[in-house]
Amino acid sequence: MKQEVEYELSRNIRRLGRLEIQGGGQVEVHGNLVFVGHMKPPMGTSIIDVSDPANPTVLSHIEPPDAYSHTHKVRVCGNIMITNVEQDRRHFLRKADKIPAIRAEIGDGATDAQIAERLGVKTEDIADLEEAKARGYYGGGFRVWDISDPRAPKLLSYVRTHGFGVHRFDMDERHAYISTEMEGYVGNILVTYDITDPANPREISRWHMPGQHEAGGESRDWEGYGIRLHHAMRCGDELWAACWHAGFRVLDASDLNKTPKVLGSFEFPPAIPEPTHTIMPMEQRVNGRRYALSIDEEHDHKPGRLHGFLWVMDVTDLSDIKAVAAWDLTERASPWVGQPGVRFGAHQYREKLDGNLVYATWFAGGLRVLDLSDPLYPTEIAHFIPEPGKGGPAQSNDVDVGEDGRIYLLDRNHGLDILEMTT
Repeated sequence: MKQEVEYELSRNIRRLGRLEIQGGGQVEVHGNLVFVGHMKPPMGTSIIDVSDPANPTVLSHIEPPDAYSHTHKVRVCGNIMITNVEQDRRHFLRKADKIPAIRAEIGDGATDAQIAERLGVKTEDIADLEEAKARGYYGGGFRVWDISDPRAPKLLSYVRTHGFGVHRFDMDERHAYISTEMEGYVGNILVTYDITDPANPREISRWHMPGQHEAGGESRDWEGYGIRLHHAMRCGDELWAACWHAGFRVLDASDLNKTPKVLGSFEFPPAIPEPTHTIMPMEQRVNGRRYALSIDEEHDHKPGRLHGFLWVMDVTDLSDIKAVAAWDLTERASPWVGQPGVRFGAHQYREKLDGNLVYATWFAGGLRVLDLSDPLYPTEIAHFIPEPGKGGPAQSNDVDVGEDGRIYLLDRNHGLDILEMTT
């Protein structure tokens, strides 16, 4: 007999408001303004007034530069906003690179159905893939905006990079730390730009992992794009670089005009199947020790394999980094696990670790708030799982917290929830 399970969708958190808006990849709050980078064109970047959290209002919206790009990441510093430009459906479209070899292997008379079976796609996808391959993609990069009037953002510059274009990134008043493909390299690398003149960003340095610079004669012992930079976060005189299936690196950022040197590195064992999405140190030491948080991004989960984790790393000595604790979430916590098209596990946390609370998004597991007063024993103190909306079951993608403590939870498919803790 099947036992019914009662799911607690919210604990110690209440909803103040919700905006029915297309889903996004990143949310960032500054005062009464919230910035959302949307996942899919024709939606691009929205600037939202949240001065009344019960009635959030979109002040302006910027479309992607073309129909083949998405601008799903956004950062703001003062009156300057940067948005990425990246090829939409990039992972799917790159399957087209394999078609010529498959045709040659099958031989004369190879059908679209045969090729589709090899690629794991639908037969009707082959024409789409070949059209995209013939068209190429040349729009990747990032755009810099003046948002002194949030109702009318003004484009200051458009920096084109290469390949897929720009994924996640960081910025401050003087620099943009861009994760992008560049000509001659395999996979994303770190390119740092001087943006003191936002109308004319200037590249000042690059960093990549050994083996990525194919044009420079480097060879690699991996195939595809599994070893690459996801993004790097500036923390003081360091850059904390998440390197996907290669763990993470800590880079020296004391002189950004030079190629950053590696100060420390860590790679997870092969038994950990999910890639490293974000790594950052906590701003305050605990009992004299320095800790950092690393979070995996879970993809298509295979039953029997480990889910994604939030890791606590002892980084007191960068030459001897250790994983000292981990936290994950049981599938029993979410009613949406196993539904078609639903991802369950870890994804991201609020990229500001200025206290003991960590706000993490867990796809179908929603928002999880953890207390790291004792970094060796992360403890969940609150959670919120949105009910299904226009986009289906929750796919909580990103989160930010305002200075007033309000929480902004962005769904990957649809909706922005405005929340607050109740205890």
